[in-house]
Parts: sequence; C-alpha cells; structure tokens
Amino acid sequence: MRATVAAASWLRRYRPRPAATRRLVCFPYASGNATFYRQWAVRLSPEVEVVAVQYPGRLDRIHEPCVRDMATMVDGIVAALQPLLDTDFALFGHSMGAAVAYEVAHRLEHGLGVSPRRLVVSGRPAPQHHRPGVKHLGSDQELWDELRRLGGTTDEALAHTELRNALLPTLRADYRLVETYRPTLGAPLSVPVTAITGDEDPEAHVPDVADWRRCTTGEFQLRVLPGHHFYLIDRQAEVLDHVSEALGLPAGQPR
Repeated sequence: MRATVAAASWLRRYRPRPAATRRLVCFPYASGNATFYRQWAVRLSPEVEVVAVQYPGRLDRIHEPCVRDMATMVDGIVAALQPLLDTDFALFGHSMGAAVAYEVAHRLEHGLGVSPRRLVVSGRPAPQHHRPGVKHLGSDQELWDELRRLGGTTDEALAHTELRNALLPTLRADYRLVETYRPTLGAPLSVPVTAITGDEDPEAHVPDVADWRRCTTGEFQLRVLPGHHFYLIDRQAEVLDHVSEALGLPAGQPR
C-alpha cells in the first residue's frame, strides 16, 4: 500500500498503456514538471508507456516542500519506481533531470540489482565535469536572468509577475540541489548510455557531454543536434527517434 501511495505521489502516467512492452521514465529539468513530457506519451509508439516524474513543490504538489538535496530526491523516486520495474524500462533526463536519472540508475543497479535497458541523458556534462555552484545564493533577479539566458520559458512567461513569484522558490531549491550535489563516481554503470546535447548549449559543451562514455562499461552513443540548452523543444521529433532507438524500437514511426 505504501509503495502504491509513493508511486501516485511521484509518478504521472498521462496515457496509461497496460499492454505496453516498455516504459520510459522521464525526469524534468530544474523548475520543470512532469507535464513537459505529456506530448511524449502521445507521440511515442503504443508499445511505450511514458512515466513522468513529478518533483515536490510544483503543480499538484505545490504545497509540498521542494527537495533540496539529491539523496532525498533519489530515495523518493526509487521507492516510487519499485512497483513498475517488472517491465523493460529506460530512463531519460534533461539538464538537472539527467543528473537525477543517473543517480537513480546507479541506485537501481548497484543498490537493488535492477538495471534499465538504457540511460538517456540530455543537456548535461558527464558527472566528472560537475562543478559546485552558487547561483542558488543569488538574488531573485539573478536567478530569473539565468532562466532567461538558458531559454527555459517564453518572454511572455518571464514577464508574468505571478508566475515569477510562484516559480522562483522552486527554481532556487532546484539550483541548490544540483549545485550542492556530489555525483556518484567510482563503480561505473553497466547500463548502456545515450548522451544528447545541442551544438550551441552553453551549459553542456560537446566534449564534456561525450565523457558520459566514461560512466558505463556498456555501449555508449553520442548524439548532437542543432540548438541551445532547450534544443529538445524544437527538435522533439529527432529526440523521440533517439529515445525510440534507446528502447529498442525503430526510429521514425508515425506519431
């Protein structure tokens, strides 16, 4: 019963597919939420059930405190995922979500002996290139300017005072989580890894993303697409092709 409650709290299935042969677990970026992946649930093959992680402190979890450290985040997600590990699954995360997905994969493989089919990381340098940061200690305006720099939302949204006031505490907590995080290094994954980045991403330069190959003894693929940090919005079809391949399905299926 407790596992069911945990899954209901942390995970969103916008198009449940009980007969699906594969699951894709998706992790949002800093200040993001599960709805970012709603379209993916529609556009991926009917063989795939998309399960999107909903971090505390946003949308229907707005009244819960944000998680401010990686270990607590991973504890909650791994507990929620355990009832769903009976089906072939892969993990996808963008930016901060890539770091969370990596730590979840590490916990599943080295802690529970359960490995995803593949880990797909997007818009994030390899863990060995992670550097602590202090943006979470800056002013509200500095944080908001950082969101603008990365193109994380539209100009109209950035000018919306109520949205800004609602989003800033989540943004600050997420930045604190990722800037104070110390990646799990040492024992590599055996999970195959696909790393994707935009060729003009100021946060994830191609050589640093290519070093994800050092995090696994399994197969590694690097995919570079045109665009900046949020390249995956404009290049959704290509990203979904790479995700389909990661799930062992043909790319370019009708969507």
